[in-house]
Amino acid sequence: MKVFRLDELDAERAANQGAYLRFLKERSMSAGLYALSPGDTDTQSPHAQDEIYQVISGRAELTVGSETTTVGRGSVVFVPAGMPHRFHHITEELRVLVIFSPPED
Repeated sequence: MKVFRLDELDAERAANQGAYLRFLKERSMSAGLYALSPGDTDTQSPHAQDEIYQVISGRAELTVGSETTTVGRGSVVFVPAGMPHRFHHITEELRVLVIFSPPED
């Protein structure tokens, strides 16, 4: 068993001065914590893996392909592999749990 605390992961991510911290990589999946502040630009490009986002805190718009929705605490979104996507119009500090399958490289 592996146990993680979101506050500790967020502190580690911030200490490394990055928006993303991968904290788990296993044979069939990986997981990370993604953080964006109001005014930040989400620069990610499509991934080779399927992806699930669970919004831990904050509020933003998320565009996946040609669809846009508002996401906030408790939102869970599936993004298929290869699909363009980005967070934008971030109005509150955004913290997102990200799960990739298969694991990201």
